Amino acid sequence: MAIGKENYFWHKLHSLTGIIPIGFYMIQHLTLNSFSLAGPDQFNAVIGFFQAVPKHVLLVLEIFVLGLPILFHAIYGLFITSRSLPNVSDKAYRWRENWMYTAQRISGIVLFLLLILHVATTTVASKFQGEEVIQYAHWQEKLTQNGYIVLIIYAVGIVIASYHLCYGLWNFCIRWGITVSGKSQRTMQQVSAGAFVVVTLLGWSALYGFLRHPVATPLPEAQVRQSGIELASER
Repeated sequence: MAIGKENYFWHKLHSLTGIIPIGFYMIQHLTLNSFSLAGPDQFNAVIGFFQAVPKHVLLVLEIFVLGLPILFHAIYGLFITSRSLPNVSDKAYRWRENWMYTAQRISGIVLFLLLILHVATTTVASKFQGEEVIQYAHWQEKLTQNGYIVLIIYAVGIVIASYHLCYGLWNFCIRWGITVSGKSQRTMQQVSAGAFVVVTLLGWSALYGFLRHPVATPLPEAQVRQSGIELASER
């Protein structure tokens, strides 16, 4: 591929990786996270299932099935963005599709930064600090501290990710010749809009699940000892 020139094959591959495996993984990830609605035990059981997978198998999946496709999709997406010429500022080109395209480019950049932060504080952190950092109690604490700022960031991030995926689905069907006629493209646009609402609500329900069930906070060790002394003196 010549520098500064898009390549047909890589462009098609970029579109494909946005749906498979990245889009599929996102839906699966949000679905499993929605187990938070059922409570700490059920959510932590999901974490335990993945922790039980042999480390070498999990590492291969994380690198080759997720890591490399996401990295390629992000880097080539930034390449496409660098070559784009937004024209929505021109009154003659303020079409809905142009706004959607521009929003897709912006959402891709923001999403890439949010994804780096998310992976660093979850997957990477769990390998150094243990699985406690991705269990229910830790998530509840993280989402509710500092005026719920992290919760707000994740709620907005889910909207951005949902839009990026669902617009990408509409664009994928055009690029791969699945929707050729104008009617089929308009129908797919409506399907994508509906999918955007469903995926967003799925992600928000997972966040709500972490607020729904109070988790008992362990007492500090010194306080536990003091309580034991008081009970003993009462007896």
